[in-house]
Amino acid sequence: MADDPLFQRFGKEYPAGAVLFREGEPGREMYVVHQGRVTISKRVGDVEKILSTMGPGDFLGEMSILNNRPRSATATCAEASRLLVVDAKTFEAMIRGNAEIAVRMIQKLAARVQEANEQIENLLFHDASSRVVHFLATAAERSPRGVAGHVVAVAPADLAAHVGVRPEQAEEVLHKLLQAGIVALDGGGLLVPDLSKLRHFLEFLQVKAQCGERA
Repeated sequence: MADDPLFQRFGKEYPAGAVLFREGEPGREMYVVHQGRVTISKRVGDVEKILSTMGPGDFLGEMSILNNRPRSATATCAEASRLLVVDAKTFEAMIRGNAEIAVRMIQKLAARVQEANEQIENLLFHDASSRVVHFLATAAERSPRGVAGHVVAVAPADLAAHVGVRPEQAEEVLHKLLQAGIVALDGGGLLVPDLSKLRHFLEFLQVKAQCGERA
């Protein structure tokens, strides 16, 4: 990859744990993941919530360039990564000169709007159990179904950060799901064999929460 013309011109290498930018900082560059993974996180109260994980081909940091506002989240390399670093002037030239890049960016931004809507919907759940199950259900729906089911590429240890609950809360819910066979471990991630069972469990939790409120 090092001999890739784009990487030769714009590429930089970052070690695992490197912070590309922090929430609130001014933004003058955007990044394209060439190799590795980058997590996007935001502090919600006293919890650092992972909003998304970017892989090869994904871009990040473009919003600060487009709207000239401070960074809305923090970007951290989850592993050693190679990134293309593009300044505002180059980014504008790329968009103006290549319709395919512009279309791809629109598609990516539309997908992010959908993810944002799902995260807002998730925050409407007051109990940790519903938030964990809702997150797993929506993540599984975005994942193509394989032979064994839908794979959610989130490590169990990172589940709490994705949902914005305490680690012990996420562990308790996940333990129940594993015991019931609704979710299974799959390498470093999770497997949802039957999405309808997970959705039914979420409906059960919602009814339970409503009955509790009425009581």
